[in-house]
Amino acid sequence: MRIGRLLLQDMRIAVNAIFLQANQLEGYGHYAHEVFSRLVKQHPEHEFIFLFDRAFDQKFVSAENITPLVVSPKARHPLSFKYWYDIAAPLTLRNKKVDVWIQAFGFASLTTSIPQLLLVHDLAFLHYPQFIPWYHRRYYQRYTPRFLKKAKTVVTVSDYTRQDIIDRYQLPAEKIHVVKGAARHSFGPISWQEKEQVKDGYADGREYFLFTGGIHPRKNLLNLLKAFSLFKKWQHSNMKLLVAGRLAWQYDDVLAKLKTYKYRNDVVLLDYVPEDQLAKLTAAAYAMVYPSYFEGFGLPIIEAMQSEVPVITSDTSSMPETGGDAALYAGPSDPDAIAKQMLNLYRDESLRARLITAGKEQAARFSWDATAAQLWEVILATAGK
Repeated sequence: MRIGRLLLQDMRIAVNAIFLQANQLEGYGHYAHEVFSRLVKQHPEHEFIFLFDRAFDQKFVSAENITPLVVSPKARHPLSFKYWYDIAAPLTLRNKKVDVWIQAFGFASLTTSIPQLLLVHDLAFLHYPQFIPWYHRRYYQRYTPRFLKKAKTVVTVSDYTRQDIIDRYQLPAEKIHVVKGAARHSFGPISWQEKEQVKDGYADGREYFLFTGGIHPRKNLLNLLKAFSLFKKWQHSNMKLLVAGRLAWQYDDVLAKLKTYKYRNDVVLLDYVPEDQLAKLTAAAYAMVYPSYFEGFGLPIIEAMQSEVPVITSDTSSMPETGGDAALYAGPSDPDAIAKQMLNLYRDESLRARLITAGKEQAARFSWDATAAQLWEVILATAGK
């Protein structure tokens, strides 16, 4: 029976789906959703077993060849991680005759004999350990080298992260595959009338800079506020700053800063914004300002470019790789440099127009269809096909 399955090339593919949660998708979750929503439809002859750790939204079970399973307990903290990955999930899959297990969120099972494909977006916990809760940091530090060793193949989303893994853990280069992300299809340019409606609804009819991402220290919102203050001081503009992202971790400093912030009436915190609204917010922005300290890829950069919005971002980690020659760059620890780029963009319309054109070309280099096709090849190799 097993030989017959191999000859027919029909496989059972387990997919870790614990972060596919409605209205909570961020980097890892968007990547997994975009890729696997395509793969399950492109390969109907194969069964995909989606492992959730809680009740799930039915939109993630988008094809008949998906078998959803809920494996308890909820895996959100180190002890529950350890139990879920090493005991509960392997027991669930024990008799399923699974050919490959996709670990889409940076962790792997250390007990299973199923070949695993491990997706690692970045090693931020090594570069900025102070930005991660200590109990998560210790888990990452202790187990990441074991996960990398245990996995049959490793996928990451940028050349930067691939080299980072090689340098930090001496992993064989041939074990690591770069499969980059892309902008979601919903992000694109909108009409002048739609832009005016968005500005009326969110920014009192004014132009605005947009920051997208969860509010936690690595995203560097405090330095962005300092930069925005300098921009307002130099330019005396009525521009606003919109912040679209959930309150994630260590956000108290940002909220405290805003209470006494001189331009607090020009800063709008929007919390988590659903994708359809975020796409319009992005397309109506004067510019995206994304001064994160560290990113494995930087999805908002490409989504802004696809929306014909210029981008100012950091000159660190993978962000120059993602933005190419189509973005303005500044050191994330230098609010003065960030503010000068905001000012350059504001004062030079020809620069802004050039960045918009270059950004469209840069965004077109990335495609979720290409991402899915590349990942499929790695899945086949992991399964030994």
